[in-house]
Amino acid sequence: MTGFATRAARAGINRDPAHRAVTAPIHLSSAFARETPELVPDFDYSRTAHPGRALFEESVADLEGGAGAVATASGMAAIDLLLNDLPRGARIVAPVDAYGGTRRLLDARATSGRFDVRYVRCWETGEIAAALEGGADLLLIETPSNPLLRITDIESTARLGKAAGALVAVDNTLLSPALQRPLTLGADCVLHSATKLINGHSDMVGGVLVETDTARLDRHRWWANAAGTGLAGFDAFLALRGIRTLPVRARTQSAAALEIAEWLAARPEVAAVHYPGLNDHPGHALAARQQSGFGVVLSLELAPDRDARVFAKALSLFTLAQSLGGVESLVSLPALMTHAAMTPDARAAAGISDRLIRLSVGLEDVADLISDLEAALTASATT
Repeated sequence: MTGFATRAARAGINRDPAHRAVTAPIHLSSAFARETPELVPDFDYSRTAHPGRALFEESVADLEGGAGAVATASGMAAIDLLLNDLPRGARIVAPVDAYGGTRRLLDARATSGRFDVRYVRCWETGEIAAALEGGADLLLIETPSNPLLRITDIESTARLGKAAGALVAVDNTLLSPALQRPLTLGADCVLHSATKLINGHSDMVGGVLVETDTARLDRHRWWANAAGTGLAGFDAFLALRGIRTLPVRARTQSAAALEIAEWLAARPEVAAVHYPGLNDHPGHALAARQQSGFGVVLSLELAPDRDARVFAKALSLFTLAQSLGGVESLVSLPALMTHAAMTPDARAAAGISDRLIRLSVGLEDVADLISDLEAALTASATT
């Protein structure tokens, strides 16, 4: 097998025998011609299957080491696709500090009586074991967690989940297969918001569900077609383009994030820095073992005499926006943005304070980013 970077760089390359285009063409057609009425071609109607989407699915499945993948219109659509395969009354164990959109969807399904959802501190293996007593249908892991970058031991929790009869799913959005491959650690399936690091250019919205089991994969494809949640052709082209530079982007941005995290950790205006690349991070050793990089996202909490809103607005190179993983640096306030749908009590239980700030580090010069952060720290003083 060729190396990861080689496979990523050649995603969709030389796959156009009709015209010999080096990169995969953009197919904008909604329908494809049949030779005869009864002969169903590989591509018939774009809601069901699409050439560009198929190439993207093939590439992500290959990079994650899965049997196949289903690309969806958003990351949340990928999670919903996974949930659609569960029976009514299914027991789900999920992270207490999960991404706000995931929490909103799970809460809505639980309130309607569709599922029984139990939230636990997934970075504490003992809590997962206790929650799995009596069995479960799904164990959902998010590691590193968003936005506090807590690390869950995929290998040990996957063993616990399978012993309890649960499907083990890992949201790998924050790292991508360039920095972590959960299927090699025992997970059954992997989820991504392809909008983030996989695409890397903040110009499309999409998701993908990678499976190890072909029977489940077929059911996911059936649901995606029935519900019409498949990724659009142009978005598939953009996501596939992003994959070609994924390894170098992930590596370069991760190195910059570590440098910034170390700088912030030494600042008196900062009360805490959450980044698994720091030696004093509780999950540092585990992250170093199960990841091949520490990621492009970090979060920090300002000292009590600093104002998080003023800090965020004072930045010029970090754009105030609630996404991550792009080539441009972004800043967000989780309590007011990505996790605003959670109740104050739920945010408190997850450790998400009003002073928490999330940074997604891009490809700008690190010195420029640090200078920008320094100016914002100075401006954030409340006295």
